[in-house]
Amino acid sequence: MDRRDFLKKTITSGIAAGSTLVFPKMGRLWAASQGDGTSAWDLVAVRGGEPDKMFDSAIAAMGGIQTFVPRGSKVLVKPNIGWDVPPERAGNTHPALVKRIVEHCLSAGAKDVTVFDHTCDNWVRTYRNSGIEKAVKDAGGRIISGDSKGYYQQVDVPMGRRLAEARVHEALLEADVFINVPVLKHHSSSMVTIGMKNLMGVVWDRWYWHRNDLHQCIADFASFRPPDLTVVDAYNVMMRNGPRGVSVNDVVSMKAQVISTDFVAADAAAAKLFGTEPADIRHIQIASDMNLGKMNLADLSINRIRL
Repeated sequence: MDRRDFLKKTITSGIAAGSTLVFPKMGRLWAASQGDGTSAWDLVAVRGGEPDKMFDSAIAAMGGIQTFVPRGSKVLVKPNIGWDVPPERAGNTHPALVKRIVEHCLSAGAKDVTVFDHTCDNWVRTYRNSGIEKAVKDAGGRIISGDSKGYYQQVDVPMGRRLAEARVHEALLEADVFINVPVLKHHSSSMVTIGMKNLMGVVWDRWYWHRNDLHQCIADFASFRPPDLTVVDAYNVMMRNGPRGVSVNDVVSMKAQVISTDFVAADAAAAKLFGTEPADIRHIQIASDMNLGKMNLADLSINRIRL
């Protein structure tokens, strides 16, 4: 698939506050599936349904959750739960998606499914008002705090160029399966938040990254423990004033989802949804240069599903 045909860039940079947001033209992304029909898909892109139903379709196309979650395994599901805002503000991963992923993991026989984030706002209010705490508990999962330094252990980042070590939450260190569930949105420092940026929520000292070449640190840490699966929530997308947003006027309804075992590919596809070339997001380019995944979507076997 030609990169230019994946998505035409229609978001004008520097949208003025209070102006009307432009919805990206995503039709070509779902025009036709690419692959030989026998090999596993590298990436699945779904459009047009509710978050839970889109995940049902995407994970089925990837072979089912049991492909990634062995019976008796300990699973970490890592959404973005950084901000004390309701779901319609799109500052956090959609709770319906998180709930459905937890349900799938437990149905596959996971021993334990844990959900957490090192939040930016007060974690008690953020967990509650994002709707994610209730979603996890209703699904039968376990939601834990990321708010105490005692939960984090020092680790080396062998491929790190600017980030050689970090304190990482024990939930990731103890997990057999790691499912990363970012929300796609604007970010004032990194242009976008997607999968690799979402990993900042498993470390204790995020501010070191901001002071020491943020994009390089994002790519460095992505090499530490690549997710077994990345599920990008693009149901509602914050197009400006990220990462927290100001109001629902910052948000467009895309009703889309991207899922892949290659987190670089997932971020590249989501960047396209946002209206940005992957190479223009420096940490995506760095991760590709580090051979952590494929940024060139033309090299991937892609299944496009419209609900």
